[in-house]
Order: sequence, then structure tokens, then C-alpha cells
Amino acid sequence: MTTDDPPINPPAPAPTLRSASRSASVPVSGPSGLSDYAVSPLGMPVSVLRDEVRVAFLGRTSTEDQQDPRQSIIRQLGNSRTVIPESWVIVAHYYDIESGRMELDARGHGTDYERFDIPIARDGGVADLLDEASQPGRRFDVVICESVSRVARRAFEGLTIERELERAEVPLFAANEPITLSGSRAQRILQRRINQSVAEYEVLNTLEQSWGGLCTHVREGWNIGKPPYGYKAKAYRHPNPTKAAKGQTKSRLEPDGACGETVTQIALWRYHEGLGYDTIADRLNTDPMKYPPPIPPGRERARGAWGKTSVFEILKNPKYTGYQVFNRRASRSRRGKVNDQVKWVWSTEPAHEPLIPKWIYDELAARRQARRGSRDGNSRNTHPATRRTYVLRGMVFCGCGRRMFGTYRHDSGYYMCYPRGNNRGRPDKYADHPKALYLREDAVLDALTRFFADRVFGPHRRDLLAADLAGIDDRAVRERHAEQERLQRVVADVTRRQNSILRQAQDGDPDDPFTKGLRGTYNNLDTEKTAALSVIAQLDAADDTEPHRPGTADTELLDALPYLALNLPAAPEPLLRKLFEITQLTIRLHDDRDQVTITITLPADHIPDITHAAERITTVNTTQPTAAHTAQTGCVDPLRAPGAARTGSARNRTCQELRVSATVDILRRCRGTATITAISPVVATAVQGGCCWNTSVATALGGGSADQQRGHSHRRAAEDEEAS
Repeated sequence: MTTDDPPINPPAPAPTLRSASRSASVPVSGPSGLSDYAVSPLGMPVSVLRDEVRVAFLGRTSTEDQQDPRQSIIRQLGNSRTVIPESWVIVAHYYDIESGRMELDARGHGTDYERFDIPIARDGGVADLLDEASQPGRRFDVVICESVSRVARRAFEGLTIERELERAEVPLFAANEPITLSGSRAQRILQRRINQSVAEYEVLNTLEQSWGGLCTHVREGWNIGKPPYGYKAKAYRHPNPTKAAKGQTKSRLEPDGACGETVTQIALWRYHEGLGYDTIADRLNTDPMKYPPPIPPGRERARGAWGKTSVFEILKNPKYTGYQVFNRRASRSRRGKVNDQVKWVWSTEPAHEPLIPKWIYDELAARRQARRGSRDGNSRNTHPATRRTYVLRGMVFCGCGRRMFGTYRHDSGYYMCYPRGNNRGRPDKYADHPKALYLREDAVLDALTRFFADRVFGPHRRDLLAADLAGIDDRAVRERHAEQERLQRVVADVTRRQNSILRQAQDGDPDDPFTKGLRGTYNNLDTEKTAALSVIAQLDAADDTEPHRPGTADTELLDALPYLALNLPAAPEPLLRKLFEITQLTIRLHDDRDQVTITITLPADHIPDITHAAERITTVNTTQPTAAHTAQTGCVDPLRAPGAARTGSARNRTCQELRVSATVDILRRCRGTATITAISPVVATAVQGGCCWNTSVATALGGGSADQQRGHSHRRAAEDEEAS
């Protein structure tokens, strides 16, 4: 193009008047002088291309935790005024004090701005801005912000706001981006998207680094937040000298007197007596001075009494095991919902004194899942159609894992598993399960009578247990201990050789090849030592999960019980229920055969209660009280928990206990059929520290020979079939 050629889109000529009498100038048609980009469909709205443009300021700052919202909003407005053209005027101010990572529907509705004396008239938040932008009579033509990160910290929310403004023909400008009206929009969009990506990267990177610091803080045993009930925070000097000089501290947990003992007592009641949450709460409320109720963060919500929810929260809190645990709840990202246990962050080792031994906590967690949805005791159901109670309610389980519920059919009590009843919509969950399984109550009570008579209150109980222990196969344990001893010798030898190499290397020249060789040998030995220590740790972990082998103290629990002959089917139901609850009776039906496993637990602390309950049953069943010969009076002294001092407080006391279980063949009905075979071997189990040891016993429960048992079973089955 030459100098004589006319310019592209030249500016419009100066207006001329047609008549001197005209009082107003008349625009003259002609080229506007704008670039091709500006006049294209992709260009700016016409309202931005005029001389005077009305501007709305959009600001945002986070909460007051790490900054001053007042100064931040004033700075953002000042930076925005500096970059806009002189003919542009800010006519409205929209700003919020909230997180930029909130969902768009929740943005702009907060009231935190009222807490600060911000000398800028506020026309609303981002929600009000979007609402007015969609109105025909809006007060502004464009929106200005300090940076796109002030609009939103996440790209999705930022793009959504930008698109809504674009549909209303309201451009969004940022003070840290060029404000051009006639340039290429593609270049502006590229820079805008880069800035949005950087903004989201910065916030995610900061959050990830902060999260890593919190996890490291917890793994080292430091506490976060308010101490749970039963603990108090003990402050320590901050390990960072700079923060320590400012008076900042870190805290660990330590037991809080009577509150700590209350937590331990709650766990003991739940573990040894199997009490429900509401029953435990009622016991605690009988003596508020001994068992102080918890105080919530908002003291105005304090009830001054225990509730079952408070008991439940204590029993499921893993911090009482002595470990520091974090991220149990998604307090911010999911509004306090409980996270899956795989997301919990645990300290590498116990960080404070436990109020609940970890093995008791794990056992209670397993029981909680099994008892889920079941009320405490066997009181009559509140349903108006209820006519009777069931002595074994909540203690009988099907092989599928579900609790069997009581039902009454053909003048007999049964325990039934019917998955279809409360499993609607998930027919595939128990696809191989029979439609209904029945277990006769009187058959179970007969088996329980023989079990208690032979294994618990019989004269030969100790001999049977000794025979069980003699037949235990502990070859795996011996092999593991031998391997541990060998690896300990390897570690000791490697340590000795490393010390020798260090003495030689100290006297040598660092550049000498011999010294360099010593350094390489030392590193190789260190690798070997680390591998050996890792294997030792795995073997130690296997020892922790290995059941405790019953010893003399375990057999003494049997000696502390009297010799009695029980007739459980003839005993009153309340006495039976008390005996079964104290011994933590569990009956589990096998899913692949007509057998049940009967399991009871004999806690040392409750031996007198077990004795009293059994003697009352015997007294009721006989006209003359049966003389109870007790091999040993009193209760076995409880053994102390590992790592804790033996004191008289409930917090430092754990109970030695013996668990005995038997697998027996018993009557089971499935769709109208019933089978029963001979009595199978008994399994004796001892528990101490939460571990159990199973030993097979080659003796029957008694009550006649196998042929007699089968004859009795066939007669019972025939009676059922005739009744049905």
C-alpha cells in the first residue's frame, strides 16, 4: 500500500453542520477507524467501544486466618483503578470474603464482610453481580478484577462466571492482563487460560504441601485440634526456634484424671459385658461425679448428662489406643462426613498413654459391625404384634454373617435367617443363600447344657484343657522365633563390622581408593542391615497377631469356677440371659454344613458373677441347693497391659480371660428339611491381650453316644415333619 492509498477503516471525518441554526451536531456516517478484530463478531460489545464505559469492580479475599481482608480489598480496587482507561468509570463494587474454591452456587452469600470496616460501598457479591449483568438495565458495561484468581481459584468456576458474563455481553478484564479493545481476542484468551491454570496450580500445590506437613505432624505424634474426652493437651516448646521465639507450641495428649478412667470403664463394660450404648449411658448417669459427662465445643449445647451418641463416639475413636490419628472426617471438603479408614493417617508408633488397649478397640469394632442395628438385651419388642421374647436374641449368627432373628412356629421357638426380608433391591448379594434357614431353640439349649456341663462346670474340665494344650502344633511359632534369633545375630555382626570400617575410614585419606572402597562396603552392609531389620519387624508383627498360648494363669480361671450340673432348658429365661451375657455367648451357624460353633469368654474380673449366675440356675432347678465345690476361691489377679504400670485405676487394668468354643452338629431346617449328625470335636480357646489360640479336642460334648445322638435327632426331625 502506497501513501496515496486510503487507510483501512479511517476515522470518521469531523462532523459538519447543515445549518447554522442547528443547536446540536449531527454524526456523519463513515468508517469508524476500528481494526478488523474489533468489528468482527468475535470482538468487543459496542458498549465498550464508546468513549465513556461504566465499570463494575469484582474483588474477593479469603478469611482472616492469614491476611487482612480490609487491606486486601482496598489494594485490589486501587490496582484495578490504575490500569483502566481514563474514560472508564467504576460505578459499582462487588466483593466477598470467602474461599475461592467454593462451589459457584454457594458463592456470594456469606456475611463475613460485615466483620470488617471496609471503606468501600458494597453493592453485593459475585452472585449479585451475575444477577444484575443479566438484566437489561444494568449499571455497568464491563467488569474489572485484580486477577482471575480473585474471580475463582478453580478454572471451572472461573470459566463459568466468565461465560455467564459473556452471554450478557459484559467483558471481564483483569488488572494483570493487557486491556486491549482492538487486538486479537485469541491472544487474550490464551493468556487468560494460562493465568487460570496457574491460579489453580498454585492453590492445589499449596494445599498439597500443607497437607503433607499435617500428615508429618501427626505421624510424629503431635495432636491437632481439641483433645478428645478423657485427654488433655500438654504443650511442648515448638521444635522450630523461630516459632518457639514467638511463643508457638506443639501439644501431645495425656490422660485427664476421672475422664480418662471413664473412657476405660466404658470400654470394659462394652467388651466384657457386651452392654449397649444406651445401657452404658444410663450407668454413667447414675454417678455424674465419678463419670463426668463430656462438654461439647459450644457450651450452650451441653446437656450435663451422657447420651448413647457420646458413648458411641468414644468407642469408635482410635486416638484412645495411644496412636495419633488424623483425617477421620472430611471437615471441609465433604462437610464433616466420615472418611473410609483407608484414608486415616496414623502415627508410626503410640504417641500417648492409651485409655483403651488396641486389641480391645479392634475387637469392639468387629463386634460393632456384627451388632449393627440390634438393641441391647432381649426385652420384648415394642411392636404391638410381639408375643414373646427369645433368650438367645442377638447371639445367633448365620454363616452369611447376618444375625438370626427369633420366630415361633409349630409351638417351638426358632432362630431364622431370611435375607430377602431386608435385602430388597440387592438380590445378588446372597444369591447362593437358601430362602430361609431355621435353627431350633431347644436343640441349641441342649447343646449349651452339655457344653457348660463338660467344659465350664464339669469335674474334668482342667484335664480336658491340659490335653488340648498338649496337642497344640507350635512348629510355625518355633520356626519364626528361630529366624528372629538368626536375624538378630546378623544385625549384631553387621553393626560390629560397620564400626570397624568406620574406625579404618577415619584414619584414611578421603580420596584414597582404599577409603572409597571402605565407604562402598559400609553402604552395602547398611543395606543388608536394613533388610534384616525389615524382616524382623515383619516377624514381630506376626507375633503380635499370633494368638496367646494358654498357660497356668488361664487354667486357673477354670479352677475359680464351681463344679455344677446345669439344666439350662429348665432354667428361667432371665437367669439364662444373664449367664449368656456375662460369658459373651456367640453361636454361629456354618453356611456349608449343619453345624454351629458355640463360643463363650470367661473374663477374670467376672468369674464371681458367672459363679453366682450358675449357682442360681442350679438352685432354681433343684429343691435343695446343690453344694458347689470350688477348687479355688477368689478371682485371678488381672495381668497388666503391655507397657503400662499396674495400678488400681481402671485405665491401667486389662482382664485376663479364657475363651472356649465348640463346633457341634445340630438341628437345622432349610425349606422344611432337617438333618442332624454326631457331635463334633470341641475347640478350646484362651485369650489374653486380645489374641486367641484354638486347639482341637478329640472328645464329644456328652449326652450319650453318637448313635444315641443320631437317633434322638431323627426322632426330633420326624416330629417336626409331622407337625409341619
